[in-house]
Amino acid sequence: MDSFIFSLNATIPIFIVIVIGYVLKQIGMLNDEFLSITNKFNFRVTLPALLFLDLAKTDFAHSFNGKYVLFCFFATLCSIVLIWGLAKVFLKDKSLTGEFVQASYRSSAAVLGIAFVVNICGDSGMAPLMIVGAVPLYNIFAVLILTFEGKHQEEGKGKLKKALIGILTNPILDAIALGFLYSILKLPMPQILNSSLDNLGRMATPLALICIGGGFEGRKAIKMIKETLAASIIKLVIQPLLFLPVAVWLGFRGDLLVATIIMTGSPTTPSSYIMAKNMGHEGVLTSSCVVLTTMLSAITITAQVFIVKYFGLI
Repeated sequence: MDSFIFSLNATIPIFIVIVIGYVLKQIGMLNDEFLSITNKFNFRVTLPALLFLDLAKTDFAHSFNGKYVLFCFFATLCSIVLIWGLAKVFLKDKSLTGEFVQASYRSSAAVLGIAFVVNICGDSGMAPLMIVGAVPLYNIFAVLILTFEGKHQEEGKGKLKKALIGILTNPILDAIALGFLYSILKLPMPQILNSSLDNLGRMATPLALICIGGGFEGRKAIKMIKETLAASIIKLVIQPLLFLPVAVWLGFRGDLLVATIIMTGSPTTPSSYIMAKNMGHEGVLTSSCVVLTTMLSAITITAQVFIVKYFGLI
């Protein structure tokens, strides 16, 4: 019951903020121009600030676990390749492939994941290691998928060039690399810099959720209900079923296992909507998946935590 309450405390406020964004758009307080500018601001400023600070303040020299980072890397890689391949074969509306794949694999590891881990474990535990192993791949493949499955019909070389430029100039990837380097070099974090980045980072999640709610289009979302349900089931149920037993078999316990639950079974990250919109996609399917997976994750994550607790694994 405690785990269920923790999950509700982490997910219900998120859903409420999404609803607030939707209501504000309906009454005319928000418009499309505001949402577009805010999405870009989030993508280029607040999310990078959040990720950089999380990683820069982590002592990787003492807490680094190479085996676990490699597990996160290969589990993420396998899930992305598998989902992308299946989507290419079975998804009828090929224009939705990019959004479907990203919404199916991209967990809220950084934006919401740490909050879940803190609720369950009392501190962030091994969540930063999971971020190092998984989040760079999330973003690299998001650029690749959203570019190659985009509406623009460039030639193969043109798309590859666009994807490479997108990866190298991706603010989120740059922030992860800089944060990891900052930690490894053990550079001091001046209080002024820490407070400034912390203030910016705290804006990331609420702004993203407001934009998701404001950009949510109910009529279009209903037309995509099958794709939304399929992506949500893959995100919340199938991935944990595939990779959580592997993590147990590899000997991961405690906060490592909790971080694995978040990596494989947390809701679709709000930043996926930001990236989809910034790369020319409609964003309707992505926002629908964020809303639905956020609602259902209180049940699915609680069930996973209960099961691993029952067997004494955390």
